[in-house]
Amino acid sequence: MRSRAELQAATLVPRGAAAKQQSAILTGALTQGTSAVRSGASCRCDRGGRRRCSRMREAARWAASAHALFSRWMPVLRPKLRALEIVVIQDERHGRALTLRDTEGIAPSPVVVPAASAAVLARFDGRRSIDEIARDVARSTGQHVDAAHVSQLADELERAWMLDSPRFHARRRSVVQSFDAAPIRVAAHAGGAYHGDRRKLADFIERKCLQVARPQGGATRAAASQSAPTRMVGLCAPHMDLWRAAAGYGHAYAALEQALAGPGLEQVDTFVLLGTSHAAMRRPYAVCEKTFATPLGPLDPDREMIAELAAASRFDVREDQYLHKNEHSIEFQAVFVRHLLGGRAASIVPILCGLSECQARRRDPAQDDGAESFLRALRDALAKRPGRVLVIAGADLAHVGPRFGDPAPLDERQRTALRDRDLASIERATSIDAPGFFVDVARDLASRRVCGLGPIYTLLRALPPSSRGEMLHYEQCVDPEEGSIVSHTSLGFYG
Repeated sequence: MRSRAELQAATLVPRGAAAKQQSAILTGALTQGTSAVRSGASCRCDRGGRRRCSRMREAARWAASAHALFSRWMPVLRPKLRALEIVVIQDERHGRALTLRDTEGIAPSPVVVPAASAAVLARFDGRRSIDEIARDVARSTGQHVDAAHVSQLADELERAWMLDSPRFHARRRSVVQSFDAAPIRVAAHAGGAYHGDRRKLADFIERKCLQVARPQGGATRAAASQSAPTRMVGLCAPHMDLWRAAAGYGHAYAALEQALAGPGLEQVDTFVLLGTSHAAMRRPYAVCEKTFATPLGPLDPDREMIAELAAASRFDVREDQYLHKNEHSIEFQAVFVRHLLGGRAASIVPILCGLSECQARRRDPAQDDGAESFLRALRDALAKRPGRVLVIAGADLAHVGPRFGDPAPLDERQRTALRDRDLASIERATSIDAPGFFVDVARDLASRRVCGLGPIYTLLRALPPSSRGEMLHYEQCVDPEEGSIVSHTSLGFYG
């Protein structure tokens, strides 16, 4: 197993003669530390108690050494895999393999393991020892599993920051503190998911995205605005990489371009950007009070509106702020907003939509006190700023096929069925039926894997009830190698 950065294997749980030697050292440290504490506990200090005896100092040293060794070793003795994004891929070295990605961004690189290791990884739950895992997998698969292999896998995952361990949590605290102290959220995906060069990015957005979707094959803004339906109040765009979803982004942001050039949006100076959190969130929502850097220029946060959301919500809306660091769903929207604004002044309110507890229980967020308090606060903040705020959701739809754990790619009949299911969900959205949209998506969330439920639901709750939606584009992006599909839609909302 190797990461993309070619992690070199090392051993926290050594084997062979070295294992016996280091186990003896560890055991000795624990034993001697304990005995030293015991003997030191009955020792008396010198007259007046002005200094500790040497045996007590020795006991403290042994105890600290034993604690450090035990804390480092324990996660691998009973390994616990963190909540990671796991994707099935074809790898040159392993064949069918699993890519483990840390969506929090604590681990610097993804890790690739053979697919045959899935049964072992499934038992990295923090409750079983290395030997117990090996025996359990052997019983369930009917094949011999070497405990040394399990140990090595646990060791490499620990070194790659993929295990839930004291070592990981120490690193997480450090990384989170650094992010919290920084005034700017850097463009984490520039140069990867889209051009990092300012001119190349602007040219790509114009030629590959906007021009293919502008009315009448590239009509001017003034001409396009004459046919604008009514004032735009909301937008839904993809959050896939720009290379694959260029057309989807084009249809969404060409509509916004048209709206910004027409009457009704002259006073818009704030964009609420709703995104999916691909990392597990502790709270229903997370705002980010930082300037978002893009290759096209920065976007500053609307601190006043963020303060209002924080004051009116029944939870700390900044508790999960760190998850913005590596999340792409809002970053991609910020890039397009910055491009369309040009020199126009505006601010943003970046909001990650978790709602994980509500999704897991298939329960409308309106029944969750914390989520509902935030949604009320958002509606109140928008009501205080009539005509000045536009809400954008960065959201994809289905994720199906071998890459996401399905046994085979969809055939034509299944792709048609998927389209029908997606269109049924889209119809709920364009009807501004937030409860109906939530129920419709939640019922097959485990199989269709719609990752835009949170931001689209939140967008629908934020819109005026009299709004109406329009589907601008729908697409199924098919992986050319193994046939997996990610579907997405572009929706405009007017009122």
